[in-house]
Amino acid sequence: MNKKELDPNASAAGELGVLLRTSREHRGWSQQQVGEMVGCTSSYISALEHGRRKPSQRIATALDRAFGFEERFARGWAAPTQRALFEGFDQYVRFESKAATLRLFEINVIPSLLQTPEYVRAYQAAPVLRGVATQQQAKKRTELLFRRQQALKRDPAPFVQAVIDEGALRRPIGGHEVMRAQLRYLEDLAARPRFRIQVVPFSAAEGRPFAHPITLLTMSDRSILGYGETERRGFLERDPATLAEWTSEYDHLQGEALSRAATIAFIREVGKGFDHG
Repeated sequence: MNKKELDPNASAAGELGVLLRTSREHRGWSQQQVGEMVGCTSSYISALEHGRRKPSQRIATALDRAFGFEERFARGWAAPTQRALFEGFDQYVRFESKAATLRLFEINVIPSLLQTPEYVRAYQAAPVLRGVATQQQAKKRTELLFRRQQALKRDPAPFVQAVIDEGALRRPIGGHEVMRAQLRYLEDLAARPRFRIQVVPFSAAEGRPFAHPITLLTMSDRSILGYGETERRGFLERDPATLAEWTSEYDHLQGEALSRAATIAFIREVGKGFDHG
């Protein structure tokens, strides 16, 4: 992997990987030498440096001892620090940019790939105002999202399916003017041939599956990957049994959602509320 591809802000593993590689190269040590010092293989050290793995507590402590650090690796291993991206998201994005089909589900917000610039900025500004993210982190997330949105215009363009919970349409992110523009944009996307946007209304009640947002990617070789998020973490899902369950649940979700025509009419009706609000 090209060194420039490893982003220390992308994940805890990425940050520790950069620290390990720069510290090792500064001392002129090989990966084999470091592995012998801390009791692991050179391939394990390589995986750490490329951000593919995060060191165990034992290895983190041993690395601090080998480099003479005061718990720099140990703190990085233990601390749930605020980062620009969830751990695992950087891996997901690489697959997203190559997927033939994207199936999206969101609950509280419009799916990020379908957000207008004004909606994006309003949503990303909120964690900064609450003091749980920095301006730099918000800027990084925003810039990455805009790049991901541009990737939807590649040739051939992916097929995008999105099921959006009614609550996301009614939550006034950025205020009424921002939401009016956002809903008009959703209307436009819903009418395009490469998009299938559906709203799942509140009336679906307990029939709606999924308690958290999920994404399913179908790659050009027809393999499927998933990505899910909770409040504190994101994860790339590869387990076939789990993905089969997610796929089945997504099919059920689409069955509970409104048709294309009914979705467009529903979005338009919700938009009228913001016109008069």
